[in-house]
Amino acid sequence: MNTMGGSVKDAILGMVGRNPWGSSGSGRDDEVSGEAAPDGDSPAPAGEDRPPRSKPKNPWLPDGGAGSAGGPRRAANIEDLFGRRGGRGPGGGPSGGGGGGFPRMPQAPGGKSWVPLVIVAVIAFWILLTSFHMIGPKEQGIVTTFGKYERTLGPGVSFTMPWPIQQVEVEDVTSIRRDTIPEGEGEKLMLTGDQNLVDLSYLIRWNIKDLKLYTFQLAEPDETVKEVAEASMRAAVAEVTLDEALSGAGRAEIERSVAANMQALLDAYRAGVTIQGVEIKKADPPGQVIDAFREVLAAQQDAQSDINRARAWAEQVTARAEGEAQEFDEVYQQYRLAPEVTRRRLYYETMERVLRETDSTVVETDGVVPYLPLPETRRSTSPAPQAAPQENN
Repeated sequence: MNTMGGSVKDAILGMVGRNPWGSSGSGRDDEVSGEAAPDGDSPAPAGEDRPPRSKPKNPWLPDGGAGSAGGPRRAANIEDLFGRRGGRGPGGGPSGGGGGGFPRMPQAPGGKSWVPLVIVAVIAFWILLTSFHMIGPKEQGIVTTFGKYERTLGPGVSFTMPWPIQQVEVEDVTSIRRDTIPEGEGEKLMLTGDQNLVDLSYLIRWNIKDLKLYTFQLAEPDETVKEVAEASMRAAVAEVTLDEALSGAGRAEIERSVAANMQALLDAYRAGVTIQGVEIKKADPPGQVIDAFREVLAAQQDAQSDINRARAWAEQVTARAEGEAQEFDEVYQQYRLAPEVTRRRLYYETMERVLRETDSTVVETDGVVPYLPLPETRRSTSPAPQAAPQENN
């Protein structure tokens, strides 16, 4: 029975090969009752001491062993990998001691550490970086100590306490800022005083007057300026008609009114902002009715042209009538001075004007004598009237 078991064991060991971890831990040798060793060596004779078998080395354990003699097996750790590699660290340099594998920082002259000096240098650089501030010629800075207002910095180089004790916020207070309402190609409809709608696009120009008020008085000063501009524009447009909103003079009046109202409201809010001007960029009817509105506008322009021509003709007639009246007054003054002479002169002038256009002959009744045909002679000698030139169409 034992012989059969030994044969099976020999067959298995022959197929698998040497056990890399040595004996199975049961305390028995691999060879029992003189059986052949797995490595093919001849079994030792009975009663003779066999040399101890060399156990396979574990590459992950220190010294390649299986732990301390007679002790339990254990897994490798990071110190086994780096700290005990012949006194070398991970990079191949000295480990600096038997316990650690990482390099140590170089020491300052005298054996002191560089760490305090590095910390002092970093702190000095941080103080230099956050304590000196360069303010531009168009800028001002707000200094806050733990969030509370401290002072306002003007242009130039200024010194403050380092961050986070004091902070400085710099703003451009001189340049003109421009806000277009509405932004992009949007439509902004407003109601006029004659219950019509007008599409307005306008530009607001403003700058900062008081940086402290601008920073701390309002939560969103830029949005406040836009909202005040829209409210003032709607109020101004509601007081004019559609024609006034579209005309040049009406638009200028609206711009002046909006700028004044905006400044009054922002001063009441203590916004620290100055309104430099308002400019209406576009004033058109709504897009849905713009074609019909243009037709109405064209008809109004034609009607206005007819009215202007009628007024010009009326002025001409009035001027001619005033001239004739003035002439009659002058004749009347002469008539009052010499009635008979003036009457006779008027008679002669009237008859001359009437008879000039007629062919008439005056003869005496006592006898008929030949007369000189003066009218026919005058007509034959006078140059023929030239035809007026025709204009080429």
